[in-house]
Amino acid sequence: MSKIRQSIVVVGLGYIGLPTASILATKGHQVLGVDISEEVVATINSGKIHIVEPDLDVLVRSAVNSGNLKAACAPEQADVFIIAVPTPFRQSVPGAEKTPDLSFIDAATKAIAPVLREGNLVILESTSPVGTTERIAAMVAELRPDLGTSRTGAHPALSVHFAHCPERVLPGHIIRELVDNDRIIGGVTRPAAELARDLYRSFCNGGIFLTDSKTAEMAKLVENSSRDVNIAFANELSIICDRLGINVWELIELANKHPRVNILQPGPGVGGHCIAVDPWFIVAAAPKEARLIRTAREVNDAKPHWVLERVRAKAERFRDPVIGCLGLAFKANIDDLRESPALEITRELIASGIGEVMACEPNVEHQAGEIPLYSLEEVLREADILLVLVDHDEFKEIDRELLKEKVVIDTRGVWR
Repeated sequence: MSKIRQSIVVVGLGYIGLPTASILATKGHQVLGVDISEEVVATINSGKIHIVEPDLDVLVRSAVNSGNLKAACAPEQADVFIIAVPTPFRQSVPGAEKTPDLSFIDAATKAIAPVLREGNLVILESTSPVGTTERIAAMVAELRPDLGTSRTGAHPALSVHFAHCPERVLPGHIIRELVDNDRIIGGVTRPAAELARDLYRSFCNGGIFLTDSKTAEMAKLVENSSRDVNIAFANELSIICDRLGINVWELIELANKHPRVNILQPGPGVGGHCIAVDPWFIVAAAPKEARLIRTAREVNDAKPHWVLERVRAKAERFRDPVIGCLGLAFKANIDDLRESPALEITRELIASGIGEVMACEPNVEHQAGEIPLYSLEEVLREADILLVLVDHDEFKEIDRELLKEKVVIDTRGVWR
């Protein structure tokens, strides 16, 4: 483990930036977390957190109390700058490609450029299209010609070093996986990769593998695209099985008895900021070649509409049905609503007007955006149709006797 203590600015205090900043601070680094939200900054400076993630509250409180972590709305001079901001895709018109939105990365780069000094290391953690790390190097060259960076970001004598180190963590297990997972570090130059490696060694117990920045960027996209393709197979199976009158959960369990078969579990779609987004970055970069990746995305993007049609069919049995939507997050036992198919389905049900919709999301308080929330007890009491969208632990523990008079649509196999 590296024993060198550095001053570090982490731009973006969300699901990746805040845990990373906190771990670095507990390892003795002097960390400034930067976020555009004054409310987030105030929350962190008080030793509290604004997101749901196991053990993060303890980590942040320890980091803040040690004096090694503070938050602000603007960056300051430091040795290392880590960019951990969102990289969504632009919503496009039907038939057009979904293209990456790099505006948050561009804004972060512009924010740190005035305080950069010769010898600084800039690390991009945000999942990004191939070439983005070189893009920010070129932006810095434009904004700070006094630093001597090249316009292409590929000059071997950069006075500011640039590297990409994609996050590879699972929400709900972020703290453990930040420490234990292997890391890929891609440098615009080899010295940049080595400098980033030395920093991550201060807290990472996993293997650290060096490459160039483009390969590192592509590696993260490929990891999530591989998952997306496999989930698409499971989702397509669930639709086929529904048509043929086969229990998809039993089918997958039996097929997985084969020693070389490992079919994933279907659901109402695919959500989250990574798997639902990253494949489109590859499709945008190579639209003619990425045929399988595109098809998998289309299968998974279409699954929520299939679920909606099933609910509509069941709702026709009732005059004024109450539809209970169980779960809004994109996966179990977290509060993250980004790209959530459960949230999309619930919104569409409300907009359709086919019945009263009561949503329950135990990890979010009061309201999820514009959707009011109800307790699990209220939903179980009032709903005619129960639609399971997320396999939260609370839903697995429901007494089956309470379901006997309900129409149940279980997209997660919670009550299989």
